[in-house]
Amino acid sequence: MAERITLAHGGGGVQMQELIRRELLPACDETLGRALEDAALLPGAERIVLTTDSYVVRPAVFPGGDLGRLAVCGTVNDLAMRGAQPAYLSLGLIVEEGTEIELLRTVMRSVQKTCVETGVKLVTGDFKVVEKHSGDGIFANTTGVGFLRSRSAPSVSRARPGDKVLLNGPLGQHGVAILAARGELTLQATVESDCAPLSDLVEALLEAGGDGVHTLHDPTRGGLAAALNEIAQTAGVAVEVSERNFPRDPGVEGACDLLGLDRLQVANEGKLVALVAPEVAEPVLEAMRGHASGRQAALIGEALEGPAGRVTLRTVLGTRRIVDSPSGELLPRIC
Repeated sequence: MAERITLAHGGGGVQMQELIRRELLPACDETLGRALEDAALLPGAERIVLTTDSYVVRPAVFPGGDLGRLAVCGTVNDLAMRGAQPAYLSLGLIVEEGTEIELLRTVMRSVQKTCVETGVKLVTGDFKVVEKHSGDGIFANTTGVGFLRSRSAPSVSRARPGDKVLLNGPLGQHGVAILAARGELTLQATVESDCAPLSDLVEALLEAGGDGVHTLHDPTRGGLAAALNEIAQTAGVAVEVSERNFPRDPGVEGACDLLGLDRLQVANEGKLVALVAPEVAEPVLEAMRGHASGRQAALIGEALEGPAGRVTLRTVLGTRRIVDSPSGELLPRIC
């Protein structure tokens, strides 16, 4: 039987990573490397950083954000994870026949507002309409261009044994907010998506840590579990994190307990994980806590010599467990 694409191939976990490495990366230019980076650093004197992404969230409007804000923030954040100052944005929209014009207006108002907030200029775009029942509302595609802030760019390949692992806030808020918006979950406490631009936060931590900031990664699809596994496998290090040190959101924890979800695998849209040299960990952590998006930042773990590619969690009970990259279908249409 012929192999076919499944929803699991877009979930951010093992199946997606394998598909990308096997089917997509071979077509990429070898001179720029084939690591699974958030954005590409282009050669030349201008130090240009380029990223592209697509957004297929359902519903298009959710607690804490909407498709428009998600698309701009997601693109800005991918540039920021390579140490770039975001500058320009393109936006392509694919809209299903029958979609209400007011939803399109809501999305575009949000795009405009978030561009102003982040200082990014929307300079070009595209618009397509597809037949009813073939598009499911609105899909968005973006391309972002930025310029490198410093001599060296953070990279998933730069993590080193001894690096400290920092996280800027509680996990799982975006994924849980989407579940609640779909009516699939009733919560006593309101959980809003953490959808937010992180470029100013990254600027602050780069000023504090300089070249000691080795790796930045936003744990979106597949959550922190997928992000740490990507880093460990690409850099050839082991990573251990402590559950006791994680920033907490009681509403998210309650929802995950109720549904049997691992919050390390739930999507985020306003979080970053940083691996930094030990000598700059304290000033970088202080800089993160001085920013609105990093008030609850914490040192959660460390990179180790090996075994290369292994990620472990020290639980609150003091035991250790392997943190695997997610497998199978997680939460469809989430980002």
